[in-house]
Amino acid sequence: MAQVPQTFFDAVAVRTWCGLALETLGRAREEIDAINVYPVADGDTGTNLYLTVESAVAAVEAVFAGHAARSGPEGPTLADAARAMAHGALIGARGNSGTILAQLLRGMSQVLAEGGTARADGETAYADGRGLRLALRHAADSARQAVAHPVEGTVLTVASAAADEADAACGAEGDCGTVARAAYEGARAALAATPGQLPVLERAGVVDAGGRGLVAVLGALVETFTGERPREVAATVTAGAPRMGAGSAGAASAVVSEAGVPGGGDGPAAGVLAGPAEDSQDVYADSPGPHARVEADAGLAPAVGAPRGECVDSAAVAGQDGPAFEVIYLLEAEDAAVARLRERLDALGDSLVVVGGDGLWNVHVHVDDAGAAVEAGIEAGRPYRIRITHFGAGDVHTTGAERPPRERAQRAVVAVVPGEGLAGLYTEAGATTVLARPGEPPASGELVQAVRRAHAREVVLLPNDAELRHTAAAAAAQARTEGIRVALIPTRSAVQGIAALAVHEPERRFDEDVVSMTSAAGATRYGEVTVAERQAWTMAGICQAGDVLGLIDGDVAVIGSDVTDTAEAVLDRMLAAGGEMVTLVLGDEAPDTIAEHLEGRVREGYLAVDTVVYRGGRQGAVLLIGVE
Repeated sequence: MAQVPQTFFDAVAVRTWCGLALETLGRAREEIDAINVYPVADGDTGTNLYLTVESAVAAVEAVFAGHAARSGPEGPTLADAARAMAHGALIGARGNSGTILAQLLRGMSQVLAEGGTARADGETAYADGRGLRLALRHAADSARQAVAHPVEGTVLTVASAAADEADAACGAEGDCGTVARAAYEGARAALAATPGQLPVLERAGVVDAGGRGLVAVLGALVETFTGERPREVAATVTAGAPRMGAGSAGAASAVVSEAGVPGGGDGPAAGVLAGPAEDSQDVYADSPGPHARVEADAGLAPAVGAPRGECVDSAAVAGQDGPAFEVIYLLEAEDAAVARLRERLDALGDSLVVVGGDGLWNVHVHVDDAGAAVEAGIEAGRPYRIRITHFGAGDVHTTGAERPPRERAQRAVVAVVPGEGLAGLYTEAGATTVLARPGEPPASGELVQAVRRAHAREVVLLPNDAELRHTAAAAAAQARTEGIRVALIPTRSAVQGIAALAVHEPERRFDEDVVSMTSAAGATRYGEVTVAERQAWTMAGICQAGDVLGLIDGDVAVIGSDVTDTAEAVLDRMLAAGGEMVTLVLGDEAPDTIAEHLEGRVREGYLAVDTVVYRGGRQGAVLLIGVE
């Protein structure tokens, strides 16, 4: 879609840039995933960058939506939009490169929010070319400072080159478009030189994946201010290209061809990885944080002797072995505590990146002792949204031999589930699961990842939440462009998903299976018992904070004061229309006796109705009820 060029860097420009960056990364994601050989060849750098920017986009759109709802004469200020962009990227940062990109955006936002031309009310209205140059420089410097042991030939090198070229080409003059073009060309040339700075890239015949992602983001910046999309660089390099040092970026630019066509050949150079990891599986475990998540990600293998961590120093790069876990979490902590945390984590592992400030930080590290890394965060402050990725025995961290590709299954089910207990239940039934943490619905990119992870030609997608229907539809559309046949069943609750999964038969024709699963889900009424967080109007009247709410098919039907009594009232109303099977999914906060009480109620009051009980874990609701 053609864009109206932005003259200055204002709030609209921030919004436009974020949107274009997401589109650009969406087009380049698979290519970036495929060349991800450093710091870990797990084939997810492009996806991680996409998810990081997707979170930034959501935060910026929320700011614009908030101002529109208030109907004020002024839209959001540049400071509002820039800070939202940085905050969204920070809380949504994924992986090593995503965490560094979040710090780059934070560094830019600090300059954009504090400098520039002021409005009558004193707020920043816009920044000019000089402000953009200063923002790019501060971004590059702050990102480098966030990395424990910077290595050249990575996204840090590309960011510094972009800032250097913007300074050299524009001086005191130049509008935002001129500055953005200069930064893009500097980054593009530096990216071409990365194989000469990191032997693992040279052996694989690729440029740095994180740097390639940053070039895409800067290309979106050029399009924001000029309305023209620059031609994107390719990810592979000419076989046998001479090795270049840090100062050879300009000379190296010819090695990387444009428009996605590898120079000197019809396909990727020897050693280029074929794509992202396809067979990882999410596993959930208890941890000190409220949303602990452990993922077993089976990555692709790098060339023999590939270095292990983008953030480790050159002395550590030569080793073949490395830590077994990637640990990421958000941390609420004071600056002094974070300084001590850096020292402790640096001693525990490598690839240490700590970004953020003002009391909120995103911590990323590769370690052998994941528990110790989390404990260090607990000592520093309050860690949450903990993600622990186990690279797995026999994968990129333990061997230099590439694993043979796995044959695709014919059909798989991908489901969003609200708690660890249901994740285990769905996984036992053969589904690939995505955990929807309370208050943190998954983004479309996470669902696309899960579809890829299912590694099947045909996929049935169960969102299990009415509010996720559009997100799931977007994920299904993206997966279809990759040649996967996807059917979306609009399940509105996890209990409907259980009913659909119960009749799933992979040996049946795809259309027949989808119809059968859809029919089972549609025949299942769903209820929920939860606690009101605030006063609100409901279909059953006004509720107060702390009231127990009983919902049927998404609407509040009962307002009570006791969980068991409210659950019984909901169950009676649901069974009044008939039923053969009751499914109860207990949350962690459900009373110990509620399952026995409700089972007895069904047994005594409703003949020929069976009851099955599951433990859902931290699922948000106290109780989920399904009646088939």
